[in-house]
Amino acid sequence: MRQIFLDTETTGLDHRQGHRIIEVACVELENRRLTGRHLHRYVNPEREVDAGAMAVHGISNEFLEDKPKFIDVAQELRDFISGAELVIHNATFDIGFLDMEFGRINFPRTLEVCCGVQDTLKMARELYPGKRNNLDALCERYQINNAHRTLHGALLDAELLAEVYLAMTRGQESLIMDQPASTQATLQEDVTQSSPRERPPLIVRRAEAAELESHLQVLEGIQKESKGACLWLQPETESAGSAS
Repeated sequence: MRQIFLDTETTGLDHRQGHRIIEVACVELENRRLTGRHLHRYVNPEREVDAGAMAVHGISNEFLEDKPKFIDVAQELRDFISGAELVIHNATFDIGFLDMEFGRINFPRTLEVCCGVQDTLKMARELYPGKRNNLDALCERYQINNAHRTLHGALLDAELLAEVYLAMTRGQESLIMDQPASTQATLQEDVTQSSPRERPPLIVRRAEAAELESHLQVLEGIQKESKGACLWLQPETESAGSAS
């Protein structure tokens, strides 16, 4: 299964207010293994970056002046994510911006190109309701080193998200599943060929006459104190009646 961990940085918080993508990054995972393939592009948004957004990601207007526009990277981005499942933290935000950018140049919407989207923020809220579930909190929870994340950055965040996702979805895996194929075969052969373990015979110790007499006295005392029939004495009473 091919999955793409995607993150964007933008000029502001709401694409409906005309904000644009300024950075996009994708990291590829196939069959739960990082392939080493990634896509990372800065984009000239053709507008100013809000001061609040710049404080989060540190990307200035001057830095973006000579970068390609979204239309120049759109085909490359679409080809990279095509046919894959996208994994995004707070997917509504990024998908909204991607669909807006693709729509401006008459490209298909994101979900028309990909085979689905998983939102790790939603997953984390279901696993840890009422707790902080941003990327930093998840890295801390799963002991993933993010000390180098002083500012938000699309590529770094996508890479950290891949590690977080693998930790979130690992579950309780079999030890045999984690072994190489050759080791699995050896273990299976050992299990198949080994004979069942023989258990030692149980030692049964019978009560002596004095112990039986003491036990009977205890039961009779219970019956006397309860002023009713003692269930443990009923079989003996019935047997005595049958014999007389």
